[in-house]
Amino acid sequence: MPTYNKLIRDLIPQALEETGKSFEIDILSDEEYHSELRKKLQEETEEYLNAEDEESAVEELADLLELVNVLAEQHGYSIEEVEKARKEKSEKRGSFYDKLFLFNVED
Repeated sequence: MPTYNKLIRDLIPQALEETGKSFEIDILSDEEYHSELRKKLQEETEEYLNAEDEESAVEELADLLELVNVLAEQHGYSIEEVEKARKEKSEKRGSFYDKLFLFNVED
């Protein structure tokens, strides 16, 4: 039986039950949950960075957005509040669309 030891999406147990496979899950404490969310964010970032085609990249970005939604709530914010902060930062400091790359700044 493969061992995963990782945070899973809420509907995975139902999908596993429908296949008739046996599995073991647990419900994490709040502290464990937050820690595992951060690990999952790293995992999904790696999967995005290693995506071999555009469709896979978009799927991984969707996973990242799902995690950002959940993490925002963990910090006491809504995704709308995160989006507001993103827009404010973009208006104040810009975005990344201009492809600018800074080499150095003279003191």
